Amino acid sequence: MALAVRAPRFQPRPASISAPASTSSLAAAANARPRAGAAVRTAAASPFTEATSSSRYRRDAWSYAADGSSKPASSSSPSSSDAAAAAAAAGRRDDEIALQLPELRRLLDALRASRGKGAEGEGGGGGPGRVALVGTGPGDPELLTLKAVRAIEAADLVLYDRLVSNDVLDLVGEGARLLYVGKTAGYHSRTQEEIHELLLSFAEAGANVVRLKGGDPLVFGRGGEEMDFLQQQGIRVEVIPGITSASGIAAELGIPLTHRGVATSVRFLTGHSRNGGTDPLYVAGNAADPDTTLVVYMGLSTLPSLAPKLMKHGLSPDTPAVAVERGTTPQQRMVFSLLKDLVDEVKSADLVSPTLIIIGKVVALSPFWVESSEHGALKIENSYASEAR
Repeated sequence: MALAVRAPRFQPRPASISAPASTSSLAAAANARPRAGAAVRTAAASPFTEATSSSRYRRDAWSYAADGSSKPASSSSPSSSDAAAAAAAAGRRDDEIALQLPELRRLLDALRASRGKGAEGEGGGGGPGRVALVGTGPGDPELLTLKAVRAIEAADLVLYDRLVSNDVLDLVGEGARLLYVGKTAGYHSRTQEEIHELLLSFAEAGANVVRLKGGDPLVFGRGGEEMDFLQQQGIRVEVIPGITSASGIAAELGIPLTHRGVATSVRFLTGHSRNGGTDPLYVAGNAADPDTTLVVYMGLSTLPSLAPKLMKHGLSPDTPAVAVERGTTPQQRMVFSLLKDLVDEVKSADLVSPTLIIIGKVVALSPFWVESSEHGALKIENSYASEAR
């Protein structure tokens, strides 16, 4: 039986993790922690910015003009942000953008004027601003780098994704404007091309623009595309790396992504194919290496396709695996399982996005691992010893 538990946020780590625990200690751990059928669920709101969350519209209220005025409506009166919230809930993306355009244009004009430019961008003075692509890590604000915090605090305009946690957004300075540009399945608040144009327009107006991305901007974050576009337009771009989800979540669970005699390499996979569909980039044939740790980002929807293909291409059905929902946040939940059972266990636990999946023998080194079949940890430990010899 697999587990679905929420790990303590700051669980003390063992002094060393050199091999899986014995069968007896695993049994004790199993008795001490809830089983998959009693998965820990939290009633708390998502730690991230959901497309229709009230926190999103409070942050972005400035961008919705009420009755054509340049000021957002007061919190006590109906506003265009209410209409925008309804539009987003109904999936009417274009309606929401139309409501924001007047305020975005007014802000651009104000920025140009403050730097000695006319409304049409002519005149001297100022010069273009800059864009910082900032990684915010997997969700825990304490995993931010000092450089990221300084960039966030100094921003004029912050464009933020869905997987930037609310705790991180609380660090944005009072004078900065925030604009949600997140994407979820079936709802893109902005296309990638529109995000490019927003970054360019405000940077050309002289703003200090910060683009916040969950994890690391250059690991499945499309940061390379934004960097390339802006540099071609002559805009200075700084990339501030973040702790990618693989590193942050593996550390939270005490899983070494590589380990002497167990895993000699680690491979990051995207669970999304470029053109959609259920086949994650046809990688299973090359990824089925028993000495490699596989980390699958955004892989919930394609896991039912990926797992059987990994086994078909030679990865043992008894390979340890874990799926982690909302890793490093107080709402973290996880499912430990053998690969052959992973799809069913994830479905049973009803995990939701964002969920990171780690597949490989190193998963059994986690202090939270509980063996879920007759192939116990002792057998795995013995196999490691045989390989070492």
